[in-house]
Amino acid sequence: MLNLLRAAWGYRHFILISIRADFKNRFIRSRMGGLWCVIHPLSQVLIYALILSRLMAAKIPGIDNRFAYAIYLCAGVAAWGLFVEIVTRSMTIFIDNAHLIKKISFPKITLPLIMVGSALINHGLLLLVTLVVFSVLGHIPGLVLFWLPVLIVVSLSLALGIGLVLGVLNVFLRDVAQVVAIVLQILFWFTPIVYFITIIPEPLRKLMVFSPIYPIVTGYQQVLAYGRAPDLSNLLLVFGFALAILAFAMVLFRKSNADMMDVL
Repeated sequence: MLNLLRAAWGYRHFILISIRADFKNRFIRSRMGGLWCVIHPLSQVLIYALILSRLMAAKIPGIDNRFAYAIYLCAGVAAWGLFVEIVTRSMTIFIDNAHLIKKISFPKITLPLIMVGSALINHGLLLLVTLVVFSVLGHIPGLVLFWLPVLIVVSLSLALGIGLVLGVLNVFLRDVAQVVAIVLQILFWFTPIVYFITIIPEPLRKLMVFSPIYPIVTGYQQVLAYGRAPDLSNLLLVFGFALAILAFAMVLFRKSNADMMDVL
């Protein structure tokens, strides 16, 4: 694993240049450019807010704002968006870049790092616009925003670890991507993003502990919507799990490297 990290560090300039190129290429022919990274999640928030705001508005204690439900939605969607983007892009990253892997000699570990850098730019733009929208709505979280980097690191570690494992498996078994798409849909509705944990029956509420993304989403909601610090005990548990699965992903990647070349 240390060899992989050394290789990535040796190619750090290549990674930075590729992140910039990846971001530009995704929007090079788009008049709106990087704004699409923001428009898509905010349009999702708008749809849910229009449909569910009357149902949910009376059930948000702790947020003193007439747009409380929209604020709550923005926080959850922001957390979910970063996690899903990294998992889904990691899952196909080796297949999508098969032409480069076969033709050019470079550390393949740089590919997920480039993808993570691009995802962070997207997420940063979304958070910036979200905070601007919050200020217009009269909701300013304050200094508690300094907890966001902690939440981002935990989310990145978890998503990258899961994504790399799935990415390696997807090279050998292409059905993985189809199964994961269904699992992510289930996980989205199993996580309190468009609803509140309080509306779930108590026995089902206890099952939330088995969702690793749940503490991250609630952490974003605590910081962005409620203006409070996240629950560090739960975040530490998730971070420990994330580091473990990330280490496993590195080992799996290293051992499968040669076999992936043959399959690709």
